[in-house]
Amino acid sequence: MIRHGIHYGIHFIVPIFIAFYFLKGNRIGALLILWAGILIDIDHFWANPLFDPNRCSIGFHPLHSYWAILGYCILPFFKPTRLIGLALLLHIFADTMDCLLM
Repeated sequence: MIRHGIHYGIHFIVPIFIAFYFLKGNRIGALLILWAGILIDIDHFWANPLFDPNRCSIGFHPLHSYWAILGYCILPFFKPTRLIGLALLLHIFADTMDCLLM
């Protein structure tokens, strides 16, 4: 139960804190982009079974691969992709914490 609370807290609560504390401009727009980072979970639809609570998604799903994560690490260095990169890295951090707590 704690594992899922931490995992989904990072996915949904931490972006609220980031958007309202650090991003002073368009907070709602920034929050929506940070929440949109969860869209990389679309690659879970290619897995069989679709959901396995004991499977670590890091390194298993294509959009959670180490090559993809390397690409996500590059995005924050460029202003047009900074927020998207942050959203994707936040998602990867949430999934990494989930893996560590298994």
